[in-house]
Amino acid sequence: MKLPRTTLILILLALGLGGFVYFYEIRSATQREEIKEQKQKIFSFTEDDVQSLTVKTKKLTLNLERNSERNPKWLIKSPISGPANDAIVSYLMDLLVKSNSERTLSTPAKELGEFALDQPQATINIILKNRQSHQLLLGKSNFNGRFLYAQVDQATKPDGNINVLLVSTDFANAVNRELSEWKQPVDNSQKLPGLSTPLPTPTNSK
Repeated sequence: MKLPRTTLILILLALGLGGFVYFYEIRSATQREEIKEQKQKIFSFTEDDVQSLTVKTKKLTLNLERNSERNPKWLIKSPISGPANDAIVSYLMDLLVKSNSERTLSTPAKELGEFALDQPQATINIILKNRQSHQLLLGKSNFNGRFLYAQVDQATKPDGNINVLLVSTDFANAVNRELSEWKQPVDNSQKLPGLSTPLPTPTNSK
């Protein structure tokens, strides 16, 4: 039986609409879910959960501990003892608790050297108040310099591979600092004595 022209057009429109729904709704939803999985947070703890940090770079190993008196919020325990620059530490903490990984690569452990993770440019060790520990290794930049290769907690998966993350280059800026930058700035205005205008020296008139 030959279908009427109008009926055939309606069937073709229905098939086209079904294809549209599949490609733009179902497939795009799957792709969004994949992107969501790729851009997961690096760590799940909050800033208040952190008790201490150890930042190790090629030039410096710095131990920081939360101050129980809250002012300043952080203290340097070594290589010197003293109050830390809260703004500098807070910048690093924001990266640790808020940053996402842009992508995760499953890589054989023997290939970590290709990402400079066998001799990382920086290692951040984190101790939480509940005594759990975490670690972030920072390797070299990726091919276009937009991200850093990183490794979290050095966990090996059942297949023997290790997850290598792509993270913000802001991490390198946050940790590669001189010791003087980590220290609390000195408020010179409270240390310098008040300056007074010297009186003019009288001259003898003849």
